[in-house]
Amino acid sequence: MRAVVLITLACLSACSWFGSHRPRPSAQSSELVVTGAPAGSTIYVDGVQTGQVAAHNDQSQILDVPPGAHKVEIHVNEAAVYREDTYVGPGERRVVTVLSGSGR
Repeated sequence: MRAVVLITLACLSACSWFGSHRPRPSAQSSELVVTGAPAGSTIYVDGVQTGQVAAHNDQSQILDVPPGAHKVEIHVNEAAVYREDTYVGPGERRVVTVLSGSGR
């Protein structure tokens, strides 16, 4: 009886060791590509200024973001001139094209 208990405990230990040492899925980076922003504008993602001030009209910027839903805003002189809600999945690249004078 003692041998059965020891063998059972050994098996359970091995199962828990292998279960906890499985390779974890790697976090895949996601990207937003913002294009069409006017010169001098700034990009905000989820309320936080992100990227560089656009030096030229239609200058594209590639932004690393966590997967999920995001609110993208383009500001010129403190005013939001464009807004878009978008979703980017794990490892995806989502293009946000700024449409002058309108928002989705």
